[in-house]
Parts: sequence; C-alpha cells; structure tokens
Amino acid sequence: MGKRKIYLQMKTLEEAKSELLSKFRGKRTKPETVPGSKARGRVTATPIFARRSVPGYHSAAMDGIAVRAETTFGVTEEHPKVLSLGKDAVYVDTGDPLPEFANAVIMIEKVQPLDENSVEIRTAAYPWQHVRKVGEDIVAREMLFPRNHELTAYDVGALLAAGVLEVQVYRKPRLLIIPTGNELVSPEEASERELKPGEIVEFNSSVLASLAEKYGGEAEIHPIVPDDVDRIRDSLRKGIEGPYDIVIVNAGSSSGTEDFTAQLINELGEVFVHGVTIMPGKPTVLGKVQGKPVIGVPGYPVSAIVSFEEFVVPLLYRLRGLPEPPGKKIKATMGRKIPSKLGLEEFVRVILGKVGEKTIASPLSRGAGIITSLTRADAMVRIPHDTEGINEGEEVAAQLLKPEWQIENTLVMIGSHDNTIDILADELVRVDGRYFLTSSHVGSMGGLMAIKRGHAHLAGAHLLDPETGDYNFPYIKRYLKDIPVKVVNLVHREQGLIIQKGNPKNIRGLEDLTRDDVVFVNRQRGSGTRILLDFRLSQLGISGDRIKGYRQEEFTHMGVAVNVLSGSADVGMGIYAAARALDLDFIPVVSERYDLIIPLKFWNDDKIRLLIDIIRSKEFRDRVLELGGYDVSDTGKVLVPGA
Repeated sequence: MGKRKIYLQMKTLEEAKSELLSKFRGKRTKPETVPGSKARGRVTATPIFARRSVPGYHSAAMDGIAVRAETTFGVTEEHPKVLSLGKDAVYVDTGDPLPEFANAVIMIEKVQPLDENSVEIRTAAYPWQHVRKVGEDIVAREMLFPRNHELTAYDVGALLAAGVLEVQVYRKPRLLIIPTGNELVSPEEASERELKPGEIVEFNSSVLASLAEKYGGEAEIHPIVPDDVDRIRDSLRKGIEGPYDIVIVNAGSSSGTEDFTAQLINELGEVFVHGVTIMPGKPTVLGKVQGKPVIGVPGYPVSAIVSFEEFVVPLLYRLRGLPEPPGKKIKATMGRKIPSKLGLEEFVRVILGKVGEKTIASPLSRGAGIITSLTRADAMVRIPHDTEGINEGEEVAAQLLKPEWQIENTLVMIGSHDNTIDILADELVRVDGRYFLTSSHVGSMGGLMAIKRGHAHLAGAHLLDPETGDYNFPYIKRYLKDIPVKVVNLVHREQGLIIQKGNPKNIRGLEDLTRDDVVFVNRQRGSGTRILLDFRLSQLGISGDRIKGYRQEEFTHMGVAVNVLSGSADVGMGIYAAARALDLDFIPVVSERYDLIIPLKFWNDDKIRLLIDIIRSKEFRDRVLELGGYDVSDTGKVLVPGA
C-alpha cells in the first residue's frame, strides 16, 4: 500500500466538541430494569412513583404516652390531671403505631407514674404533638424522582422505603477500546520477558477503561491489533456491529504513513473532525459509522487521556441522560513562566499549594508521553490558543483534579532535587494523612527565587560559594537579605560522577569528560550540582565547550542516572543515591551539605513543625541511610552562618 496523503484539517476544541455532540443530539442508551437496591449511580429512564406512604401509619416520634390531645386541654403545673392507662393513655416507644383514639404523644420525661393503672401529667398536649403522621416522608403515588435523575445512595433508601424494588434506568454506555501498533506489548507479556528496544507496554487501554467506569460506562479492551490496515478494519467493523455504543481506536490518528484510523472511519462511515487545536491531543479523529460514534485518540498517554476527557466523557454523560457538570475551578498564581505556541490551546498539569494568601501553581512536565504528569497533578490549567504562554506571577483558573481541602493542607517545596524528598513526603502522609508535600525541581537558585517571590513554603538548596567554601548562606545573604529565614540541614550527601556499570569507558575523573569518546549529561543552569561542576571545572581549567553533551540538561539526579543507564550518555554529575538506585557505578567528587530554607513567617505553621519533627525522627534517618551516600549526623539541626 502506497504512502497516503492525509492532512490534518484542524478545528478548535469548541468547534470539534460542538460538532460531535450535535451529531448525537438526543441519543441515549436503551432502558433496562435493575433492582432498586443496586441502582446507585444509575440514571432514571422514566419518572419513579412511590408505591406506598412512609410512614404507613401514625407513629410515635418520642418515647412517652399516647393520648387524645383534647383530653389534656387546661392541664398545667397548678392543675395536673390523672389519666387511666389503657383508657386515656397508652405507653409507646419511638416508632410504635398510635392507638386509634390517640393523636398526640407526651414525652416520658413529663409523665409521673402513680401506680400500675394511672399516670399524672402537668402539661397539655396539642394535636399531632410528637407524632409522625401517615405520609409525612413519602405519600403513595407521588413522584419520587423525575426522568434523567442520577440516583444516590440516599435515593436507594427512599426507593426501598416506598416499595419500589425495581427501576427503569438507562443502560450503562458500552465502549470498545481497540489498541493498535506493532510496538505494543500487553502488560502480562511484558511481565514475563525483557522488552526489546522499541517495544512499549500497552497501558493506555486500561487507563481509558478505568475512566469510562469512573464516568458511568463499561469498557471492553480488544486484543492489540498490529499496524495492518485490513486487521484494523476487521476489528473496527466488528466493534461497529457489536453491542457497543462507542468505539475507540487508540493510536493511528495523526498523519503518519501507518496511521489508518481516519482512513478507515471515512471508508466505513464519516469523518467530521481530523485534528483539534489542542496540545496534547491534536491528532484526535471524530467520526460516525452506522449511527455510532467512532473516536480515534492519539497514542501518547497524556494525549489519549486529554482526548478521552474532552470528547468521550461528554458523550458518556449524554448517553446516560445527564448534562456534563462543570469542573471545580479556583484562582491560582503561576509560579513559573510557561511558554506556549500560538494557535494551539494547551492543557498543562500543575501541582498546587496555598502559600500565605496565594494558591501557587507549579507546572509539571508537559510531554504527551509523560503519564506521571497526570498521576502527580492537582489541577489543570488551559493556555488559550491566542496567547504565547503564561507569565510567572500571572493569575490563572486552575481546574481541580483533587479535593480543595488537600490543596489547603499541602506544603510547597521548590528547589533542588534530592531522593530523600520522596521519603519525606511519604513520611508526612504516614504520620498525619491530612498533610501533603509537593516538590518542584527547578534547581537551588530557582528555590531561592521562589522563596523571594513568596511562591514556596520551603526550598531545597546546596549552593557552594567558591570564595568562602560555605553552602547556601552567602546566597541567602545576597538574594534573600530582606526575608528572615531558618536554615535546617536535611542531609550531607556524596556528589560525583555517575557512570555505567563496570565503567566501560574507563572514566577516572572530571578530566576524562573532555575525551572525544565520552558523552556527558549535565544538570540545568541554576542547580547546585551545575554550580559545583562549573566550579570544579574552572579549578581544572576546563571549559564546558570542550565537553560533549555539556548542554544536554536534566532536572533531577534520577534523570541524569537514567540517561547513563540507557546509554544516551556515558557519565553525568549526580548523587550516589541515584547511581545506587539504578545499579550504576559512582566516582565520588565531593561531600556536600543539602539544606532546607524556610521563611520565618512559616516556621510555626503546624505543617512545618510536623515536617521538622519527622526530619529529626529515627524512622526518617534510618530510611535515608538505606539509600546510601548520605550522612545524617546534622539532619534536623537549625544552622547559623559561619558555624
């Protein structure tokens, strides 16, 4: 088959979504009957009427005596009255049916027993006092719920109380998800053997199926289909002819030579959108075959999820008979500049935390294939297609992906990366599940600037001052001179060269970085590791221009280690714990101090105080020592300049 000429005819998100929903206006799944006890989360297809009243009889709302109110009129403390039990009054407990003669209940606390046959009362009753009348809650044949109502757990109770044991609801929308691609390997197969270069574990379908269930649908995952147009056509045709309401083809939706989705949907039915001006998710295909929506979502995980959330989720609500609810949004201040391309609406995942009076948003990695940008995200920020990004300090609308109370209880840490931060975050949740720690790795200088701008509760830093040999304090004096801070040591750690197992390039020190056969991976500008490296290189008289890969940058020590492990670099500067975590070799260069810088105004915050207690705990220190390459002799100490 020759190279196909398919070009994306992109539409805006609003245009594409409007066209999709207009194609399936009024479409619903067929009704089915389910037990009332199992109806939570289902949507009523018809109005539901009560079969009986609740309560079905006049009943006592209090423990006491049932009386006819009229026989008590005129009774007071000064003029008590004696009632004959069985004739004028009957003892009742809460919920008991009233005797036929009674229409009121006097509380037991206001009844004085005289003997087995009589009681005295010193207060009058009024008609229907402390009585639950017939139908007080539900009246037989009244409408309990209208059509298109999503039943809650409380509604289930009302149904059963009213004698409704079965209800007509819309059937859950059924989805078929077809993963395509020669490179895909099922999770089960991947667990039994080593992946070959170019192979990818197919997990998109499971994520999309879980999302379908979250929004009231049920999904079936088709076996992986290779990039063969005939096999994809057969799978698509079976999906259309099967018992499914929506068919999703994952991957094969852009304009590449092996992307068949749009071609096949057009062949079997109609493509009305191919390409949407959003990022990620641009190659989305929207079509219709035999009256069913067929959607091609891109292969990259984040792209696939954005496409699903923007197009499939609204369809699920429509098929269930519900309007799509608006997401909860809060105002946030962007903690870092985010550039963006004109003409594309971009979806950026962020972490949030309330710092002082502001909610600060820190962007996560934006790659379409980075699934952790979703697992770590607290909210999503949209960058309009007619702007070139969002400036630092700009106010944005953040659509929450997590509860707002969690944002209120989150400590925001910005600065240098260290593997112990993950342990600290885990210990915080373990000790008190109300509190959370999020970290954004922008380097030590970035952390100081975040403190200066009021964008963080604390910063991690290991900035070496070449002139004094001291860490952090000279920089604090220079950049935070007007902001009182406390400096707490977290760890001392080994910094050095992370090299491949067995040291195949025979690297012995920094001098070997200038060799033609050695490829280096660097940390980003402003990081303490980069400052340390440049200082050591200057001592040796080595220019960065002489090092192959000097301008290749990573934002974390683990990122450096992964580059070395994968072979894209022979060596990188980082901490011993990162090398050990990936079973790489390590050449020590220096032992350095890594501190937490905390503004004084947050020092007595409950979350900070708990964090300090955790840092000083034996549990935290023991876990840090297990990583290797750390000294915890000063961990938790409040440091002072020159000490």
